[in-house]
Amino acid sequence: MKNTVTTFQKMKQNGEKISMLTCYDYSTAKLMEAAGINSILVGDSLGNVMLGYPDTISVTMEDMITYGAAVSRGTNDTMVVIDMPFMSYQVSIEQAVTNAGRLMKEGRANAVKLEGGAAVCPQIKAITDAGIPVVAHLGLTPQSINALGGNKVQGKTEEAAREMLDDALKVQEAGAFAVVLECVPAPLATLITEKLTIPTIGIGAGNGCDGQVLVYQDMLGLYSDFVPKFVKQFVKLGDEMTKAFRAYDEEVKSQAFPDEAHSFKMNNTEVLDRLY
Repeated sequence: MKNTVTTFQKMKQNGEKISMLTCYDYSTAKLMEAAGINSILVGDSLGNVMLGYPDTISVTMEDMITYGAAVSRGTNDTMVVIDMPFMSYQVSIEQAVTNAGRLMKEGRANAVKLEGGAAVCPQIKAITDAGIPVVAHLGLTPQSINALGGNKVQGKTEEAAREMLDDALKVQEAGAFAVVLECVPAPLATLITEKLTIPTIGIGAGNGCDGQVLVYQDMLGLYSDFVPKFVKQFVKLGDEMTKAFRAYDEEVKSQAFPDEAHSFKMNNTEVLDRLY
């Protein structure tokens, strides 16, 4: 059954946890759907894990559309949410609606995600008024990494916690159907979850949220540049891949591969003599 905005709302009401992972390609999307993951986030984290940027700021609309469309082609029942990249929605409401529409039309998204609280509520309202579901994003917002002064936990002081709760209520009122809480103290994330009628999706925000999201390269042990404290590596697939690549390299150089089992035969080799 297709995971939709309604599905998410019912899961919150029923106390069922929502699973979300990032994804950026067709083949992996098919595997995630087969595993029963509720939602795929085509995150602008692709700037880090796919394109090798030090941050997400350099990611473009074209990047998000290309990777988003690939994921969408690999899914039927999984909700696909595509990130709106840096400066694709901040300039104006008109720009925000236009670019959200592109992610839906060209990227084949089921919903879009954008970062920010009260400041982007006019954009959230306009996008949802256009019939496009929106996921909000509070806490550590990677597109604002320069303004935040680095990858730091957000909402640790009373003032910051109060502002985040206020922002959560405002993005809900503006029309967001869910909100990602990133790098937020677990007790605060739990409080926000209890106060909202829309689902919260945590990443480094404790288990009191309505769901969880991780970058799939992180949880598979594929991305070694930096491993955040909140990441659990469910398997160290990167080590296994390195072993396989090394074995391939060795067999190619020793001529053990390809062997007869992986080669094609020719019925009549005498024809080769006539080629000289």
